[in-house]
Amino acid sequence: MDPVQAVQSIQKLINSEVTYGLLSPEQVQQFYVQIYEQIPFSAMHRKEKRSAKTGELDKIAVGSRLLRAKTEGPTGDDGYRVTPTFARVPYTCVRIKLPWEVSEDVFHDNIEGENLEDKLMGMLTTQLAIDLEDLHWNADSADAGADAAFLTLNEGWWKQLVAGANVVAGAAINGGAIEKGHFFAAYKAMPDKYVARGTLKWCMNAATQIAWIEAVSNRATGAGDMALLGVDAVNSPFGIPVVKVPSLADGKIALLDPMNLAAVNTWDVRIRKAAEGKSSVMNDMRYYSVFLDDDPVIEELDATVIVTGVTI
Repeated sequence: MDPVQAVQSIQKLINSEVTYGLLSPEQVQQFYVQIYEQIPFSAMHRKEKRSAKTGELDKIAVGSRLLRAKTEGPTGDDGYRVTPTFARVPYTCVRIKLPWEVSEDVFHDNIEGENLEDKLMGMLTTQLAIDLEDLHWNADSADAGADAAFLTLNEGWWKQLVAGANVVAGAAINGGAIEKGHFFAAYKAMPDKYVARGTLKWCMNAATQIAWIEAVSNRATGAGDMALLGVDAVNSPFGIPVVKVPSLADGKIALLDPMNLAAVNTWDVRIRKAAEGKSSVMNDMRYYSVFLDDDPVIEELDATVIVTGVTI
């Protein structure tokens, strides 16, 4: 099934008079494509589909400085061999849902009529994408705040990074106020073998990026003028591009390869709709719900750096 057919079949499933729907593998694939492509960072990180809700992801490392001299003759084979290192990253997907309901009056009292259902599905899919990115970064099972019902669903990337990444104490640099020293320290904290790959990105929200540009523009140098003119070099410290991550809080900075972060999902995606039945009839409502499994994991924590304690 091609992508166009997959989209159409999803739409048909959602808007038909079915009460239960398990998406086919082709539909699941396109469902996640639609979600992840709506958010810039979500389009960049790794996606893993699994059948089991709990399992392990395989990872392979080959090391560095592996080359040796070649010798001629019978003694050419000196027994030297490179042995790849195989390791595994555990995952445990959490079952999550996005339910909503709409009064039948809404479909009759608006100019779009039944076409409104298509628009609502588009809006809910966009919100699902936003919430998933937020959850991937900020989930914390120990959260006790107002959004605990959302944040405690899982353990997000930022919590995992704080526990195992290379951490730069930003508060000890310039009193915490964002400046070039934070980026120098983060760059130096990243092991050289990961820098050499050329796949790193600076991750921060828009407010933190603006604060960085403001700090550069305040300098009475050519770099200050470039910042005011919006030259790309200012947005790429050390030649590493900045990727905006709206879900990150102000002052949080991460240096990493987005493909080192993975969202694990299962093929079990269900979309339910109820437009008939006792509840729908008595309440004059339509009920919808999307169910899916999700777990954010990090493949190699040593290949990540975060800066904490930065103020903007």
